[in-house]
Amino acid sequence: MGRYNYSKLLGRLTELGIDREKFADIIGIKRTSLYKRLNSELQFKQEEINKAMLALDIPQIDVWEYFFNKNV
Repeated sequence: MGRYNYSKLLGRLTELGIDREKFADIIGIKRTSLYKRLNSELQFKQEEINKAMLALDIPQIDVWEYFFNKNV
């Protein structure tokens, strides 16, 4: 599994004043699981991505920029 760049996602969280613990709660996972996902140790599940997109008011067309942006 490749490493993903979640800087745009983290920027959106900062923009909305949502810390990582609250974000983990929003998408229904533990904080440690979120950190593993953000470090590309685990993948985000579709349900988690859907919850995040709704909560962060991100258009579906932009999903790739937030969740599938690979580090090169």
